[in-house]
Amino acid sequence: MSKDTAAKPRGRIEPPTLVAIRDAAALLRAGDIVGMPTETVYGLAADALNPEAVKKIFAAKGRPADHPLIVHLPSADHLPRWAASISKDAIALARAFWPGPLTLILKRSPDVPDEVTGGQDTVGLRVPSHSIALAMLQVFGSGIAAPSANRFGRISPTTAEHVREELGERVAMVVDGGPCAVGIESTILDFSRDVPEILRPGAITPEAIARVIGRRPRVRGEVEEAQSRDAGRTATASIPSTLAPRVSGALAAHYAPRTPLRLVPPALLADEAATLAGEGSRVAVLAHSQADPRDSRLIWQPMPADPATYARELYASLRTADTLDADFILVEAPPDDPAWRALADRLGRAAVGSGEG
Repeated sequence: MSKDTAAKPRGRIEPPTLVAIRDAAALLRAGDIVGMPTETVYGLAADALNPEAVKKIFAAKGRPADHPLIVHLPSADHLPRWAASISKDAIALARAFWPGPLTLILKRSPDVPDEVTGGQDTVGLRVPSHSIALAMLQVFGSGIAAPSANRFGRISPTTAEHVREELGERVAMVVDGGPCAVGIESTILDFSRDVPEILRPGAITPEAIARVIGRRPRVRGEVEEAQSRDAGRTATASIPSTLAPRVSGALAAHYAPRTPLRLVPPALLADEAATLAGEGSRVAVLAHSQADPRDSRLIWQPMPADPATYARELYASLRTADTLDADFILVEAPPDDPAWRALADRLGRAAVGSGEG
């Protein structure tokens, strides 16, 4: 790392030039942490083979040390260094979806530090598709641990400015790769056991995975009917195996604003917003199918009706709503549709975790 790089102010945002990418790689080699753009969210990056550097991620985020990190690789060719056993199906998925928003949970190599895995015998691996992230990885030449670059449990960052707002001088620098194209975190697929299981939903769906490996993975928390609907029984959630590894984003409270957030069915949204406003509350509303009622008591934020576009805008919209000095954020509940599965997951966790700060 050059003296010029070391002398620059911490927390700075740098344009995505080759000089900035080389500076970021130099800081990583020196054991520092940097903000890295990916197609999902911005990551807080450290050398995944340097335990002391990885500890800085946990300190900056306020993240519990037993929470594992995802390691980002320059290419699938690096898999053998990080995973102890790689099945044919795992290789097929890597070929199909890497670079891209799919994290594979595999048995770890002995070289992977406990600080990365939370002491587990598995490791999460992916190759991001963002061109700047790939350039950083290629210049660095090894795996980079990079959870979302935000305070633990709070809204994930999808711009460089979000990272600076969250972490300030805790991070050496942030490489600005523009707004994230996907906008929510990667699908996490556990491939460490006999039955593949999605531990966190994302842009890569169970159906897309099934088309590659010929079988649909189990989905953690997927709602199934205990009896037929005709019998009038209550749906019950499938219970994930206690042997499933811990992974990022699996806590009930996560991705949360500080303002209390409620998910409201579409048919009840306008009435609940009006009731709260009538009681004197300042209310921000995120709605994807409801028209703005032009009620001056409400701060109405139209959201896209298309789930992919909604995902790109979700976290930025939640951050904006969290700055409005509102008493409540009401979010129109997403449709009960597989295309909205990952968004329902994020919003449900945001509602549980909101209002705590």
